[in-house]
Amino acid sequence: MRASPLVKLHYIIRPPLFGEAAFHNFKGVIILRKSVFALAIGAALAFSIPAHAQQKYQPEYRLSTVLGTAFPWGKGGERWAELVKEKTQGRINIKMYPGTSLVAGDQTREFTAIRQGVIDLAVGSSINWSPQVKELNLFSLPFLQPDYRSADALMNGETGKMIFKAIEKNGVVPLAWGENGFRELSNSKHEIKTPADMKGMKFRVVGSPLFNDTFTALGANPTQMSWADAQPALASGAVDGQENPISVFLGAKISSVGQKYLTQWGYMNDPLIFVVNRKVWDSWSKQDQEAVRAAAIQAGKEEIALARKGLTGDDNALWKQVEAQGVKVTRLNADQLAEFRKLTRPVYDKWSKTVGAELVKKAEAEIAARK
Repeated sequence: MRASPLVKLHYIIRPPLFGEAAFHNFKGVIILRKSVFALAIGAALAFSIPAHAQQKYQPEYRLSTVLGTAFPWGKGGERWAELVKEKTQGRINIKMYPGTSLVAGDQTREFTAIRQGVIDLAVGSSINWSPQVKELNLFSLPFLQPDYRSADALMNGETGKMIFKAIEKNGVVPLAWGENGFRELSNSKHEIKTPADMKGMKFRVVGSPLFNDTFTALGANPTQMSWADAQPALASGAVDGQENPISVFLGAKISSVGQKYLTQWGYMNDPLIFVVNRKVWDSWSKQDQEAVRAAAIQAGKEEIALARKGLTGDDNALWKQVEAQGVKVTRLNADQLAEFRKLTRPVYDKWSKTVGAELVKKAEAEIAARK
């Protein structure tokens, strides 16, 4: 069909642009439409843009930790942030908030805050998150882990994979393991060699019912409180003692608040977990997701090595530091430990049901087969 004079006149005034086709309606008015070819070119250009450039990244992401950089835990968080910035070429920038300050110091609220997006990333304790992820109570079963090799067997084996799946089901992305360490017992009253020595004593414990049950079974009076409240309570005598890894005992200067007796009993080892909020994770390109994961794994390995430094093999430098502060260190032998195990076995059995029989069985098998 031949174009009308009106159409020809329009072409003179404004010819069709590249990628447009000219049509005229029944009144002879020109209609310009994008061609399929032009749309294809546009789509090709869009896909040629790097994936990370198409993502909506925040200028800064919030990383939560309980402890600051005076401790291996805080150093692990700081190192993760450094590595992420390096591996993503500055696309992802992280600011660390120690002291669980994003949830006003309430450690047991941290996991919920991660899930809700109040916190973007965290290096958190299995203890603090156990109220929301019941499988994490596994690590707090009294005397489950006799040594560092058993801790490694759990984190690096099928048990660790099962734990990560449980965390993922709760809407958070787990990436790597770290370690707070074996928790030892300190007090201001006297040396503790037997459960009878703990009778009636007030011990600060973390906000997990399992810890209440463990210390009650040993005849003590457990008092749940956050870490922010623990040191003032120790200084005032509101509580007689506490339990924490040696790195925390030294870093927080716990001997300065009257804790002059320390018992090495290693009744549980507290792993740390590097995680990211699910929505934040999904907003990153695949390339950056893998960079953040690799950074977490590297930071976790470095943090574990730091947490164990001075405590393993022939390296007992941290124990010497404790004794140099005038603290009486008591090391329990196998027979003495057996008394504590016997009294806490009902707690172990009770909480194994909460954790899940399959997971506990797998953990026990991997510990038995450890190298």
